[in-house]
Amino acid sequence: MKSSSSRARLRWEIGIVLALSYGASGIYAIVAIIENLTRDQALSEQVTTINRSLSERPAFDLIYQLLSFSFGLAPVALVGFLLWRSSRPHLGHLGFGTPVQTGAPGASRRWWLGETGWGFGLAALIGIPGIAFYLVSKAIGINLTVIPTALDTYWWTVPILVLQALRAALGEEVIVVAYLFDRLRRLGVGPLATIVASALLRGSYHLYQGFGGFIGNVVMGLVFGWAYHRYGRVLPLIVAHWILDIVSFAGFPLALALWPSLFGAPAG
Repeated sequence: MKSSSSRARLRWEIGIVLALSYGASGIYAIVAIIENLTRDQALSEQVTTINRSLSERPAFDLIYQLLSFSFGLAPVALVGFLLWRSSRPHLGHLGFGTPVQTGAPGASRRWWLGETGWGFGLAALIGIPGIAFYLVSKAIGINLTVIPTALDTYWWTVPILVLQALRAALGEEVIVVAYLFDRLRRLGVGPLATIVASALLRGSYHLYQGFGGFIGNVVMGLVFGWAYHRYGRVLPLIVAHWILDIVSFAGFPLALALWPSLFGAPAG
C-alpha cells in the first residue's frame, strides 16, 4: 500500500499535468460557456471556431501553426517522461507498444495493424451519431455553431489540419485516458469512478461548444473509457480520435458547400 506521502505526490503530479493541459482547458471552457450564456444572443446564434489563422501572412501563419502543433504536444511528452519504463515496451503499461504474444508467430509484430482497424470501427461508432447529435443540439438551442476550421486555403492547409487533429488525438487519449487511468488506479480509485471522471473531464473542456458538445463528449469518453478498461490499449482510441478530427476539420468545407444551412454560421 502506498504511503501518504506517495499518494500526496501522485495527487500533486496529476494536478500539475492537468493544469498544463486539459484541466486548464476545462476551466477556460467553463468560463466561456458562462460568458456565452450571459450574452443577449441564444447559444445557437453564436459561433466558435476551432482552427483559425494566426497571421494574415501565409508564411508566418504556417510557422505559428507548426509551433502550435509542436508545443501542444509538450504535455504528452511530459506524461511519457513520467511513465517511461526502462524495459520494452517502454509505455506498455499504458497500452502502447507490442502486447504480450498470444497469437500466431509474428502476430505481436503486427499489433498496430489490428488496433488501427479497431480504431476505424470506433470512429464510425462515435462519428455518425455524433454528427446527428450536434445538429439536434444546435437545433434545440443548447449548442453554439461550431466552425471546425476558418483557415485560408494554401498548399499546407490540409496537412496542418491533419497535424492538429493528431495533436488533439494524442493529447486527449494519452493524458485524459491512459495517464489518468494509470494514476487513479495507483491512488486506489475504482474502474467505474475512473471512467466517469475521465469522461467528465473530456466533456468539461468541450463546454466552449455548448451543452451539446459537453454531453456528446461525455458519451464519447464513457465509450472510450470502457474500451480502455476492457482491453487496455490506447492506440485504437488515438486512431479513432484522429480520424474523427480529420473528417471534421478537413471535411468541413465540403459539408458547408453541400449543406450551408446546417453547418454554416447563422445569418446576421
